[in-house]
Amino acid sequence: PAPAVSIVRPVCGLENFIEETLRSTFQLDYPRYEVLFCVARADDAAIPLLRRLISDYPWIDARLLIGDERISANPKLNNMFKGWREAAHDYVVFADSNVLMPRDYVQRLLGRFDRETGLVCSPPAGSRPGNFWAEVECTFLNGYQARWQVFADAIGLGFAQGKTMMWRRTDLEAAGGLRMLGCELAEDAASTKVVRAMGKAVRLVDAPFPQPLGRRSLAEVWKRQARWAQLRRASFPLYFLPEILSGALLPVSAAAFLAYACDVNAGLAAGGLAALWYGAEGLLAAAAGWPLSPRMLAAAMLRDLMIPALWINAFLDDDFVWRGNAMTTAAADAPAQRLS
Repeated sequence: PAPAVSIVRPVCGLENFIEETLRSTFQLDYPRYEVLFCVARADDAAIPLLRRLISDYPWIDARLLIGDERISANPKLNNMFKGWREAAHDYVVFADSNVLMPRDYVQRLLGRFDRETGLVCSPPAGSRPGNFWAEVECTFLNGYQARWQVFADAIGLGFAQGKTMMWRRTDLEAAGGLRMLGCELAEDAASTKVVRAMGKAVRLVDAPFPQPLGRRSLAEVWKRQARWAQLRRASFPLYFLPEILSGALLPVSAAAFLAYACDVNAGLAAGGLAALWYGAEGLLAAAAGWPLSPRMLAAAMLRDLMIPALWINAFLDDDFVWRGNAMTTAAADAPAQRLS
């Protein structure tokens, strides 16, 4: 008696491991689901791959939807709208094209639903880094962002992450429909607010779903993290303010200053706290099965040096470019508008 599920995957261009991540959609160990691939432009480079994958699995109910209906300032939400409209089932999953779905993907999402749940999601767990900058991105995704999101979920303050989101259509339609997710520039921030306004909770799956990374450049890591910081500052300013304290840089610096003020070896105090801090993060990565290598310590330290810079940048810069779309967080008190 498994409930039928619609999986909507917005796709835009080709990226690392995209054939593997999209193919995983067809290999789920679940009896009743349909797949709706959404592409905004008819000349998108991913379309030949999508058509080939659909033809490789004719027994899976899969369709390719092409077109761009502007319902918001968010190009991803606009791309997903046709999939939402065409979805046949009450449970609808929005999954980014770079999420690698395990075979029990749907079961793990459904397993977190209860009467008090309005949305189930998963942060991405960075995997298969191809170079040092990809390892830096892993430390952002895993030991920093996923860690804090799991902690928030554990204390009842769960919030959405747009990589994977499972909705009940009846719940979202009762709250105003998919267009309500356009009230913020980021659909996951809007989802969090919509679910909380419903008096329900956002839940996380038991363990984050992987996102294989491949190679990254410093510019790619910076732009992605800067964009996310800008969006968090615009959508949840009070939660964003203490983020500058969330890395190891300020606590370790404070320990060194206090040790010096108390005539204690400042280097020993700072080194001891840093060893505890990064040792705990390494143990978490090992327990969770996240990438762990000798370079990860340097990557985590560099990440913590970047956190204050990203925090400051989020207040100084309102504009960013996402997949060729120029956007702004300047209209934070109203639906954000795309830059012309």
